[in-house]
Amino acid sequence: MAYIQMNLLSQSLMRTVPVNVILPADKMTFPGMPKREEKPFKTLYLLHGVFGNYMDWVNGTRIQRYAEEHDLAVVMPSGENAFYLDHPRRGDCYGEFIGKELVELTRKIFPLSVKREDTFIGGLSMGGYGALRNGLKYHETFGHIVALSSALVLEEAVHRTDDDVFFIESRSYAQECFGSLDQALESDRNPKYIVNQLIKRNARLPKIYMACGMQDSLRSVNQDLASFLKDAGAEVCYEEGPGVHEWDFWDAYIKKGIELLPTEKIGLGMNSGNIGI
Repeated sequence: MAYIQMNLLSQSLMRTVPVNVILPADKMTFPGMPKREEKPFKTLYLLHGVFGNYMDWVNGTRIQRYAEEHDLAVVMPSGENAFYLDHPRRGDCYGEFIGKELVELTRKIFPLSVKREDTFIGGLSMGGYGALRNGLKYHETFGHIVALSSALVLEEAVHRTDDDVFFIESRSYAQECFGSLDQALESDRNPKYIVNQLIKRNARLPKIYMACGMQDSLRSVNQDLASFLKDAGAEVCYEEGPGVHEWDFWDAYIKKGIELLPTEKIGLGMNSGNIGI
């Protein structure tokens, strides 16, 4: 399992940004084990939550093990606290970076499949929202979305009035992320709006997996979006389980989400944690 830390010069973000990549290209196999067919890797672009960075998924979950087991490349960028949206006036186009530029750059660097059905996007909390928004906006790129404990706060944020609160709950922060709150619900900041526009155009919707903890404060908004997606005719699987907004839940459910992706589960190769003893 190759674990690669690199820096990319992003035109969308107008700066050099760090990215982690898991690539099971160096997998060793035991005698008699099936060997991987030489072909481009299926890829999951995986987004962190607020306060996090490109290291979160590796530090908080067993994503390397799951990627190796499913022969899956995983690309993990940093998204600041910007909800993976575009802010062109300040040179921070995170949506464009995630949905277009990062995909193009990593496909140039690594042997990744260019097929829609082999390209997935996922995330947790803020990254769950980012996966839903950008997976839908760039629906011709991503065939599947995995969204865990998604921070679907936009409908609540448009009614915020107070700035004398913790910054992520303030109206000013919401405006920084989503732009004009008077217009945000009828824009591509809103996953529901994107879905409605795609349905009008008879566009292909990605398949969607959503999960949220039963004790998570975001449970109701995740239930609401899952119901909306089902009513709209989207192919969506929504699951709940015991848990709050924390890594034990995300480790368990990213495993479930990956198991639902159309990957080839060929098992772990030989490594320091799996040496056949």
